[in-house]
Amino acid sequence: MQHPAYERLYEKLRGEILSGGYAYGDRLPGKRTLAEENGVSVITAAHALELLEAEGYLAARERSGFYVCYRAGEDFSLPRPPGGAALPLPLSRSGPGAPDLPSSADVDGFPFSLLARTMRRVLSERGEAVLVKSPNAGLPALRQALSRYLARARGIAAAPEQIIIGAGAEYLYGLIVETLGAERVWALESPSYEKIQQVYAARKVRTEALPLARDGILSEALQACRASVLHVSPYRSYPSDVTASASKRAEYLRWAAREDRFIVEDDYESEFCLRRKPMETLFAQSDRENVIYLNTFSRTISSALRVGYMVLPPSLLPVFQARAGFYSCTVPAFEQYLLAALLDGGDFERHLRRVRRKLRGARE
Repeated sequence: MQHPAYERLYEKLRGEILSGGYAYGDRLPGKRTLAEENGVSVITAAHALELLEAEGYLAARERSGFYVCYRAGEDFSLPRPPGGAALPLPLSRSGPGAPDLPSSADVDGFPFSLLARTMRRVLSERGEAVLVKSPNAGLPALRQALSRYLARARGIAAAPEQIIIGAGAEYLYGLIVETLGAERVWALESPSYEKIQQVYAARKVRTEALPLARDGILSEALQACRASVLHVSPYRSYPSDVTASASKRAEYLRWAAREDRFIVEDDYESEFCLRRKPMETLFAQSDRENVIYLNTFSRTISSALRVGYMVLPPSLLPVFQARAGFYSCTVPAFEQYLLAALLDGGDFERHLRRVRRKLRGARE
């Protein structure tokens, strides 16, 4: 499937920024020049530039244009005021520079009538199979559906065998500790979701709290920490609403490039990103097979549906099987078949598009 013209131009410009064709501080050609040079409309060029700005590759200057703000080869955080205090976290959802994020009250729940209709269809088509015990890692039907969904929606190339199903994020945090080892030091964003800290504390894991600035974890805190596992929510860290910039995400990956380091990527609420193209994941960007991707359906469908999944890099599969593969799957087969039907039938993504259209309209 061919991507829209603005995405193709985005990918081209992003590649030139990453390769150094446009260096930090360089001004990009204007949207009319880009449109003429690339044979696209001015609107298409403007969309590509806006997407690069939203991703953190460009910064707009009034009446001047777009400038490269991505730094690839050094660790840094946004400038801080005298005295070394971190910049204040974003507190407002309105006005210039407001975060591209919905509030919990803004997000519509999954249509109950559609959910009920799909439940009846699953019962009719699957019959007594919904009562069968699931394989430990989850049903093949759901793992295959998630593999296809992640490839088309999040740019993640993962075989069904890399996907593990569990009853929510907290359960999966525990499996990750079993896999990587509780003897490690784990670094967490500060502030971070309280349940993350509670699960690690219950597992007797030593943690370090790394303070957040406006663009992500402070560089000096990350470099000074003793951790070998970094647990982050790059798109939207709760409760701060901080989204890591493109430069900061690259910094996380450089930190993890040292031997025996891992990243747990908690992709909280990324489906509700209002940008025309969802933010790229650390899992997809990494070439070292040391990022574990994690997500759930609690926000996109219902908080009562305790289903989450993690994607393991191939190198960790034997370790997981040896240390945690014996745990039974904690999600009933019926719920797994239901999610597989929603993903494969397109209803899940249609719901997300409806919500994003509504949120964009409200914001505009």
